[in-house]
Amino acid sequence: MRRRGTVRQRALDDLKRRYVALKDAIQTRLGEFRRLGDEASDEDLFAELVFCLFTPQSKARQCWAAVERLRDCGLLLCGEACEVAGQLKGVRFHNTKAANVVALRELFTRDGHLAVRETLDRLGEPRAAREWLVANVRGLGYKEATHFLRNIGRAAGMAILDRHILRNLVHLGVIEEMPRSLSRRKYMEIEEAMVDVAQAMGITVEELDLLLWCKETSDLFK
Repeated sequence: MRRRGTVRQRALDDLKRRYVALKDAIQTRLGEFRRLGDEASDEDLFAELVFCLFTPQSKARQCWAAVERLRDCGLLLCGEACEVAGQLKGVRFHNTKAANVVALRELFTRDGHLAVRETLDRLGEPRAAREWLVANVRGLGYKEATHFLRNIGRAAGMAILDRHILRNLVHLGVIEEMPRSLSRRKYMEIEEAMVDVAQAMGITVEELDLLLWCKETSDLFK
């Protein structure tokens, strides 16, 4: 794997120019994520986690629309898997993901109430929280767990390595090719290399993540 010393300078310079143009929007969005993490109810936090469960191989905006439908019809917190699945228009593998929502709800319920914030606070620093989420939440890998933690302002120093980000890391020379799969070890190696690039630019890896996402999709959504 290529590291910081072999990043393509022209591509890096182009990325720096893009960051200057998008800096305010990126920092505003990250601030919104932090405020959500500070102020959100347990139901809001749960909704964000469900959203990240839905995103693999599906479009983010369609996944969020599905979450909003579930909330509007009262199924997010109490629907059976078959009922949840019926609301997942545009979400791939809807039956499996609906069953994962029910399992997720059970995992975070304490004495009849959601306890997402309490659980996260108990887990402590971001990397420990990510490891727990990957180990305990069915259907959640390192990418999705990091995505959730980023969306609530708790992903300091961690990267969301989806296909858009990985494609840009190839273009930058950070990695030589798109990985066919991401083991834990490979995820951590690529994440570390991405942190190196962010440091070379003088920004955080969370800023770089959003910058690359926007470069690929022209969107600063979730």
